[in-house]
Amino acid sequence: MANRRNLIEPAHPKLSIARQCELLGISRSGYYYEPATESPFNLMLMRLIDEEYTRFPFYGSPRMTAWLRREGYAINHKRIERLMREMGIEGLHPKRNLSKSSDDDRKYPYLLADLKVERPDQVWSSAITYIRLAKGFVYLVAVMDWYSRFVLSWEISNTLDTHFCMEALERALAKGRPEIFNTDQGAQFTSSSFISRLSGEKIRISMDGRGRAFDNIFIERLWRSVKYEEVYLKDYETVMDAVTGIGSYLDLYNRERLHQSLGYHTPAEVYFSFNLN
Repeated sequence: MANRRNLIEPAHPKLSIARQCELLGISRSGYYYEPATESPFNLMLMRLIDEEYTRFPFYGSPRMTAWLRREGYAINHKRIERLMREMGIEGLHPKRNLSKSSDDDRKYPYLLADLKVERPDQVWSSAITYIRLAKGFVYLVAVMDWYSRFVLSWEISNTLDTHFCMEALERALAKGRPEIFNTDQGAQFTSSSFISRLSGEKIRISMDGRGRAFDNIFIERLWRSVKYEEVYLKDYETVMDAVTGIGSYLDLYNRERLHQSLGYHTPAEVYFSFNLN
């Protein structure tokens, strides 16, 4: 099984990961639930980068390298640049072989700068973050309603391919339909399949400026909450631990965690009560 799993090419130009799994006789869940990995030293650096980036999401690789050197690590900039790409946080776009723009990739303007968000399903946003494990890492994508902060859907993957973002999008669209959908300019969100799905629903597409972490401020706040209140406290051993832990946390976040900005209501109360009125 492990040898066959190694034959999968996440960036294959014609075959999706799901189709490759089918051809190789591997369950897709079995493939995705194997963590991505690096050397022990690089994993340690990635843990430090993740914690510092969660505090300061505007840090690029030069500043992150400078900070790590101040902490006593004799590392070069190219290593940190590569690791940040691997983590999907270099300028908030994914690693090199998945982030190259193709002729099919399209960029859209940022529509939220002066927009007054007044109701659920007016604006949804999505982003990806790195989740550390004891001996590897995975990626978490979520779709959030901006008005209520309700997390409509989420998925975990060990690769930065488009498929898990599409799954999260489909699950969210099963609950409703936004007027505007905002993302960063990562290849998953500029892919023809993602754009076509939104366009087919007549949803206006908005994209952050490249490297502008705070253009998607509410989902960046969600990542800080997920990490400080769940991930950093648990130190997951396996991908399944992460799936279970994050699933439980996001359910609590949606249905039990009171938000001051929501008048001390939960995201679920605001999202569903508004839609019932």
